[in-house]
Amino acid sequence: MGHPALPLSSFFQQRLRAHFRRGGLIAYATESCFGLGCDPANPGAVRRLLRLKGRPQDKGLILIAATLQQLRGYIAPLSELQQRQVCATWPGPHTWLVAAGKKTGRRLRGEHPTLAVRVTAHPGAAALCRVLGSPLVSTSANRAGHVSLKTAAACRKAFGRKVLVVPGRIGREKKPSTIHDLASGRIIRD
Repeated sequence: MGHPALPLSSFFQQRLRAHFRRGGLIAYATESCFGLGCDPANPGAVRRLLRLKGRPQDKGLILIAATLQQLRGYIAPLSELQQRQVCATWPGPHTWLVAAGKKTGRRLRGEHPTLAVRVTAHPGAAALCRVLGSPLVSTSANRAGHVSLKTAAACRKAFGRKVLVVPGRIGREKKPSTIHDLASGRIIRD
């Protein structure tokens, strides 16, 4: 079944789901740039993503989701107050560092006891999470230290056949998401 915010043929969506389940890497539009992603439950996929990007494993990654419910298991249960705090900024360009849950492997959280999570406001990225039935690892589509890619064509050129590129346009955000630490209430990146 399709999604209006992700106008892809049913054939492409089937191919996308199969690629995702096999541990394939995907590139897709987000609020400010294209993202590189994979199935967060597939350690091999996460390892390949880190290798392709040249990103150190100890830094950790961000998961994006269409809803807070998609993040269950990846983050520890939230109190009512914590849930109100994060949901007041979601969907939107706000990433929260939340205590990691039982499903969260070290490659996802890096050397941290927390996991960075966001309910995306980008209609295409949210639709992608719904179509795949899963949150996505989300890191900027670039090699570590290089500029973030802004178009599907640039992703195809940079990554070739190593990544399945989902057509789409980035949102209007000019900078990466604000990062909040849920435990301390501090803003880590504005």
